[in-house]
Amino acid sequence: MAVSESVPLLMRLVSASVSVSYRAARIARDVLIKGDLGIVDKGGKNDLQTEADRSAQRCIIASLHKQFPNVAIFGEEDLAPTTKIPDDFIETEFDQDVLRHECPENLRNINNDDVVIWVDPLDGTKEFTEGFLDHVTVLIGIAVKGVATAGVINQPFHNFEEIPKYGKARCIWGVQGLGSFGFKRNAHLEGNVITTTRSHSDYTITKTVEACEPTEVLRVGGAGHKVLLLIEKKAHAYVFASIGCKKWDTCAPEAILQSLGGRLTDIHGHPIPYHANVVHNNTGGVLATVANHDWYVNKIKEKVDSETLSKFESVKAAPPSLESQLSQQTLNIQNSSSKSANGKVGEEKTRKSEVNKATHKK
Repeated sequence: MAVSESVPLLMRLVSASVSVSYRAARIARDVLIKGDLGIVDKGGKNDLQTEADRSAQRCIIASLHKQFPNVAIFGEEDLAPTTKIPDDFIETEFDQDVLRHECPENLRNINNDDVVIWVDPLDGTKEFTEGFLDHVTVLIGIAVKGVATAGVINQPFHNFEEIPKYGKARCIWGVQGLGSFGFKRNAHLEGNVITTTRSHSDYTITKTVEACEPTEVLRVGGAGHKVLLLIEKKAHAYVFASIGCKKWDTCAPEAILQSLGGRLTDIHGHPIPYHANVVHNNTGGVLATVANHDWYVNKIKEKVDSETLSKFESVKAAPPSLESQLSQQTLNIQNSSSKSANGKVGEEKTRKSEVNKATHKK
């Protein structure tokens, strides 16, 4: 169903992202049911890719690009630009529940150039291959002028231990200034429960977690799942002193958490930027909290030595790589050969070439 251009761009983006997250969740579920995960080792420690990752990314990026051809989109997986996208991977519907909400006043007039979409088609891939299905999420984050502003977290296998055939997909979404939807939040949580990685831990991560004086530590998979524990108030903080997390891991969860009054920064307490030209790794680590964020930042500064903390640099925007520039030149040359009806090269076509580069860039 088409949506009027009078609906603010942000709400159209969120609505489309909710719809496509459900289709991506179905793809992940189908891969699991068929039993052939198609596992590929991408070369890093516990860095796996499955057919669910690949197919879900094709679905999400192709669908969003079809609806929003002039918005930059970055996905986690490296996929060949010539990969054919099956017709049933394309989602063109908009979620009507999202569209019933009013867009916050300060976000009503954003344009395509203000937006970058960060996609993790299957966060928690290792857990997916090991049967920890509640740790698996589909993440679609929408940044506006470099700030995580709206997000979608879809759990393809929610409540899988109780509902036959691997549970049921659940979608949580939120917009800063509007709120978050699709879940129930605990009214109260005792102690100081901290969540951190289950598969990438080391001395520095352990030391940083301990600096925050936890009463309980939840070691689980998936950045989206960890922040979801905070969103539902099942944990107070997520502490990850490592450069392993990337922008597609944190953009969507940060937007939803902050819409509830929480915060997500690097471990120094500095904001994480999400511009198109930013480095993809969160080189300052990740610290997310339900409340009292500065208390955690100060505890880390107080109890973790400065030499260790100096390893984590706050993220800065990075200029395009030479490879990126050369690829863009090729796209522009190809685009220039295709003339519009009046004999001029369309500005929109040039813009589309830029989006296509973003679509296939890790």
